[in-house]
Amino acid sequence: MLKIATYNIHRCIGRDGRYQPERIAEVLQAVDADVVALQEVEMFHEHPGLLDVLTSGTDWRALHDVTLRRESGHYGNAVLTRLPVLSMTRVDLAWRGREPRGALVLRLDTGTGALGFVATHLGLRPVERRDQVRKLLAAIDDLRLESGDDEPVVLAGDLNEWLLWGRPLRWLHRRFQPAPSPATWPSGRPVFSLDRIWVSPRAWLADIYVHDDPLARVASDHRPLVARLSAPGQP
Repeated sequence: MLKIATYNIHRCIGRDGRYQPERIAEVLQAVDADVVALQEVEMFHEHPGLLDVLTSGTDWRALHDVTLRRESGHYGNAVLTRLPVLSMTRVDLAWRGREPRGALVLRLDTGTGALGFVATHLGLRPVERRDQVRKLLAAIDDLRLESGDDEPVVLAGDLNEWLLWGRPLRWLHRRFQPAPSPATWPSGRPVFSLDRIWVSPRAWLADIYVHDDPLARVASDHRPLVARLSAPGQP
């Protein structure tokens, strides 16, 4: 059984307005996933050791994808993984005039085979999300060419998509088949399913749930979304 998670950490600034990476680290350790997609990861110049804090005392390796360099620090996505990395590529999802976005495309060694893993954070406007999903699906096609159709592929991240009838979700459902999408935002009382995890083949997905504890309700404005994967026919 593999555990996958996605978590928008909101630059480690909680609902109380306090910057506390240690709270995010505690939530992540409670989730205890094998692979985690993180969004809104900012390496503030005053606190450059954020990923060291998040991985301290764990067996996670941190992979950082900087999408935006600004005065306060380097901002983007990250993946924490305890699985060995077989390959990694970055997909540029930038849309003109909007905040730069990206995706990390990984192949990971599970010990019994490889797992494709795509971690992303999409834009706020429907037109940019449509373009970004097209690019993601093309990247997944490339991953399939490298790995074959039998290798499981996971897409995880903050999709910023609340339009259930929108084309991006319809395209992703066609590729992955629909999966449960419990609400994760806002963390105090979640209403919207902005964070998503899809798995193909769908038979690998055992269940999906939102991690809920008192700290997860305040450490970020999102709660972590967690999925458990199991090879078909295995408990």
